Amino acid sequence: MTDYPADSILVLLETSPAGELASSAAGLLGAASLIGTPVALAVTSPGRGESQALAEQAAAAGAERVLVVETDSAQTQLTVPQVDALAAAAAAVAPDAVLISNSIEGRDVAGRFAARTSAPIAVDAIGVSRDDEGVVARHSVYGGAYNLESAATFGPLVVTVRQGAIESRAEARPVALETLELQPSGAAAATIESVEALEEASSRPELRGATKVVSGGRGLGSAEKFALVEELADALGAAVGASRAAVDAGYIPANHQVGQTGVSVSPQLYVALGISGAIQHKAGMQTAKNIIAVNKDPDAPIFEVADFGVVGDVFTVVPQLISALAERKR
Repeated sequence: MTDYPADSILVLLETSPAGELASSAAGLLGAASLIGTPVALAVTSPGRGESQALAEQAAAAGAERVLVVETDSAQTQLTVPQVDALAAAAAAVAPDAVLISNSIEGRDVAGRFAARTSAPIAVDAIGVSRDDEGVVARHSVYGGAYNLESAATFGPLVVTVRQGAIESRAEARPVALETLELQPSGAAAATIESVEALEEASSRPELRGATKVVSGGRGLGSAEKFALVEELADALGAAVGASRAAVDAGYIPANHQVGQTGVSVSPQLYVALGISGAIQHKAGMQTAKNIIAVNKDPDAPIFEVADFGVVGDVFTVVPQLISALAERKR
């Protein structure tokens, strides 16, 4: 049996149907490096030659060891193959904690794994640390009104980590690939009948996990005027977000909604244009490192969480900002 570091942190790496490593990997491995030695786990399909490439990417992102499970069911069943692999890896590694992305699939895997192994679970963490008794998860709760910490009296603690919340990055390591044999559990699973890739022709980053986000609210006035948000996003190289009010008004599709009932983001820069700052919206963005708000209402709640606020008309302020950014690029 392979010996693993005593302070091992098991990290489940998500992959796309095409076998590509998800963008959440760097943040998860960075978080693991803060509290122990990162040991990565990836689940792939056999015969596609993905294992070595995934191991190289994971090592470059800081994985001390990379465990790979190759199983035919990875492409035919939802989440159960990942849970089976995670259970086998945890038994082999005996980690101090298990880190998983707080994505839709990640939350499902984390819940199933915790239930199967009777492990404690902490969801939607925005940070992790270690004290004398073990691993501690940090959360932003009650719509971002409070930050708190959670820990467990037994382990390993399973933690789902909000994408984009972890700034730390682990140092690259030499590639150390190990193949883990898997005995399927036979647990009931939803069947994947087909996968169709939807290609979007956009140079903008994906909203979830973006380092810069520009969001617009109902204050933009119309779908046509919402183009101002997109212009600033392009000038900054940012993703485009929106408040629920803007989505409900039909200014932009719902997949751009930021908030409690939309996407939670933790970018380095968040720019809110014409957004009043309802508690549901603030819950999804106020862990951003730097928040800039532009609103003509000086009493708008968004200013309570903003690092920099501009009281003014977005149609006057933003074009000047775009022009200034263009001038700096010349």
